[in-house]
Amino acid sequence: MEILDGKKAAQAIKDELKMEVAQLAVEGKKIPHLAAILVGNNGASETYVAAKVKACDEVGFKSTLVRFEADIPSVKLLEKVQELNNDPDVDGILVQLPLPKHIRESDVIDAIDPDKDVDGFHPVNIGKMLQGLPSFVPATPHGIMLLLEHFKVETKGKHAVVV
Repeated sequence: MEILDGKKAAQAIKDELKMEVAQLAVEGKKIPHLAAILVGNNGASETYVAAKVKACDEVGFKSTLVRFEADIPSVKLLEKVQELNNDPDVDGILVQLPLPKHIRESDVIDAIDPDKDVDGFHPVNIGKMLQGLPSFVPATPHGIMLLLEHFKVETKGKHAVVV
């Protein structure tokens, strides 16, 4: 058994990204920009989104946090997603789940441009992932794969349990 230190791996990845983003800036190239949407005031969601904004800051990405009250009409949320889809400065969109019960999560996920769907939840991205085609991969499994890669853990032919 080997215990992998996720914080150590995350810091190494952030350090590498920070250098890559600095190089983009030196070359006058576009800096990646994440837009996160948070609806309501779920404590766990607040913590998760704050961590994403902090991580963007640490590596030099731009980030925008869009907050809405829990009673926002679904149509207003969808309008904001469409606005971010059309914003050429925004490279990735994260709509924090869960959403209030009056908003259908599938409608919001489907509204995100698949090319900006950083969670990898859009049906196009799920289909591409299942076919082995390039797409956004959901964060948790991707993070696990990066962790294994960082610690040079060979998984081919092995059975593994992730806790």
